[in-house]
Amino acid sequence: MQWTWARFQDLGVDNLYDALALRCRVFILEQGPYLDPDGLDRHAWHLLGRGEGGTLQAYLRVVDPGARCAEPSIGRVITAGERRRSGLGRQLMAEGLQRCAVAWPGRALRISAQAHLQPFYGEFGFEPVGVPYLEDDIPHIEMRRGGPSDATHP
Repeated sequence: MQWTWARFQDLGVDNLYDALALRCRVFILEQGPYLDPDGLDRHAWHLLGRGEGGTLQAYLRVVDPGARCAEPSIGRVITAGERRRSGLGRQLMAEGLQRCAVAWPGRALRISAQAHLQPFYGEFGFEPVGVPYLEDDIPHIEMRRGGPSDATHP
């Protein structure tokens, strides 16, 4: 897997197009309609994983602290349908967490996880915060991983 870690303005049109196309395929066609471009892409790092032949197979973004919540926030975590249950999702999360550790050393991370994926994110040290809620008619739960108290980070 070839990984690209870039800010929005550095993605380039091809990476941006491929990321939005994969997000649309998974989050809109598979899961139902909602507005995917939410205004946070410009305030995030983007991780793209391309397989042999250059096809985008995995993607996530990490929204800057303060743009969505106090901590850096991982979201839009996806793997292409044909690559699910292959271990690529775990590889994607491991790569994303490694990049976050460099960008925000020692900092807590947050994720708004689909509730059924709580055990998956738990494997990476995320723990539930609060109670489940509906987001776009899908049960979600806020989860947090490590780091000192938010009060120590502006």
